[in-house]
Amino acid sequence: MRKAILAILAVAALTACSTGKRSLHDMRSTTGGPDEFTVMPVGPLDIPADLSLPTPTPGGTNRVDPTPKANAIAALGGNPAVVNAGGVPVADSALVAAASRNGTQSDIRAVLAAEDAQFRKSRSRFGWFAALQSDRYFKAYARSALDAYAELQRFRDLGVETPTAPPQ
Repeated sequence: MRKAILAILAVAALTACSTGKRSLHDMRSTTGGPDEFTVMPVGPLDIPADLSLPTPTPGGTNRVDPTPKANAIAALGGNPAVVNAGGVPVADSALVAAASRNGTQSDIRAVLAAEDAQFRKSRSRFGWFAALQSDRYFKAYARSALDAYAELQRFRDLGVETPTAPPQ
């Protein structure tokens, strides 16, 4: 009887640690249904005269939807020609030159991911308990967070034209 009560208390304590909320940066779908961000309407199916299958080409185009990225850019109000331009657009060349003036690091994403994991691990309360903890991303970076409304007010006080912001 005593073991059963201890087991129930342990399960209750572990479930109490979970908030049940998913963080905003977790974009995975938890439902069995389709993901609304991956379902895209495409043109009608086209039956070719020759029914032999073409050799797949990685990065090749789809016969039904040959330019999906350009279509998305156009739908969002951008210039779809930048997809096929290749390289850095002329308008962005000064920005790229300034950003890469001290050189670039080819494995920067892997390095930043490792540094971020180490930073969050160092900020955790119990490093050995990290496997059972919920996502502590926002708690780890709380000291680095920017108060958007305070910054908005600071810029407005300086006389900088700022866009409207949603109410707090």
